[in-house]
Amino acid sequence: MQKILGIPMVEHVLRRVEMCDLLDEVYVATCDDEIYDHVVSVSGKAVMTSTRHERASDRVAEANESIDADFIVLVQGDEPMTTPEMVTQALQPMLDDSTICCVNLTAQIKDVEEFEDRNTIKVVTNLESDAVYFSREPIPHSDKIGFDQSPKWKQVCIIPFTRESLAAYATLAPTPLEVSESVDMMRFVEHGYKVRMVECTTASHAVDTKDDRVRVESIMKTDPLVGAYLS
Repeated sequence: MQKILGIPMVEHVLRRVEMCDLLDEVYVATCDDEIYDHVVSVSGKAVMTSTRHERASDRVAEANESIDADFIVLVQGDEPMTTPEMVTQALQPMLDDSTICCVNLTAQIKDVEEFEDRNTIKVVTNLESDAVYFSREPIPHSDKIGFDQSPKWKQVCIIPFTRESLAAYATLAPTPLEVSESVDMMRFVEHGYKVRMVECTTASHAVDTKDDRVRVESIMKTDPLVGAYLS
C-alpha cells in the first residue's frame, strides 16, 4: 500500500497487468483487508485468501480454486514497473509449447551492488534455460574471472503456470532450500519440475526497500504507461 506517484503500489501493478491483451481477467489475491478494500474501491477484482501462506504461489493457487483459469500469471505486488509486454513475454513460451508448465522472467544484473543485494534473487540455468538454482546470495561465484566477464541473472517475479502445475505446486511439500532461500521456485526445482527462464528485455525494478520506492518513483515519472491510468 506504499504510494508511488500518489497511488498504492499494488494499484500500479493491477492497472499495468490489466493492459495485457492475452489476459482475460486480473485479480489481486490477498489476505489483507486494506488491500482487498482498496482494490474493490477502484473497480478492481480481488480474492481474499488464507493468512497461512508464506509463498505467493500457494496464495495464487488458493485463489485459482475459485477462478479456475487454464493459465495463471503470478505477478508480485512489488513489481510496479511491470509492462503488458513483460506479461506477454513470460506467457508466450507456454502458449507455444505445451510441455512447459512454469516460466519465470529473468534479467541481467548490471552492477555488483545489485548482485550482492539479498533482496535480489539470483538464478543460474542449464543449457536449455531451465533453472538450476535460485539464491539470495551472489551466484555464480565470479572471483576468478571478474564480475564483468560472465553474465549474472536475477529473477523477475512474473511467473506463469498452467492450471495443472499450479495445483501441483500447492500439493508439494515445502522443501529445505525453498525455506532456506525463501524462494517459491525452489520447491519446484527440488521436486524435479522444470522452470523455464525467459530473458526480460524491459528494464524493471522491484520495490523491497524505501530506497527502491524512491528510485522507482523517479523512473516512473516519465513512464508513458502511467498516464494511461492516472489521467
